[in-house]
Amino acid sequence: MDISRRLAILVFCGVPAIIGGGIVYAIFGSLTPMWIYEALLIVTAGALVSR
Repeated sequence: MDISRRLAILVFCGVPAIIGGGIVYAIFGSLTPMWIYEALLIVTAGALVSR
């Protein structure tokens, strides 16, 4: 996989991290669920990039 494809995957996962993190924080009102959401996105992005 070339570098441009890897960067595109990271950008594709970065937007949900910013917007989704805010939504999760607004729904639950706590940082713990937001960090769990962010960790799941990091694991998913890492799995996609490592292929």
